[in-house]
Amino acid sequence: MQRMMDNAQRASNFLKAISHEGRLMIMCHLASGEKSVTELEELLSARQAAVSQQLSRLRYEGLVIPRREGKAIYYSLADDRPKQIMEVVYDLFCRTD
Repeated sequence: MQRMMDNAQRASNFLKAISHEGRLMIMCHLASGEKSVTELEELLSARQAAVSQQLSRLRYEGLVIPRREGKAIYYSLADDRPKQIMEVVYDLFCRTD
């Protein structure tokens, strides 16, 4: 029973993290591959401070991982679980057949 409760808590934290429109958009973009903060700013038409704030929350939840290359910081999904969720969200809300 404790394991089920722990899993429910992790799932709840994940869903809370992606329930914000900005974080959800970041996750959608990262589902297609690693992006720099600058790329995410351009894709989202958002200021660096706003993007960094949302990335910080996603990092805290363990959903994204950073990689530094010189002055640039690149982000990617931490594992396949967020990508799988983003694919389902895309299929449900974005696919136009």
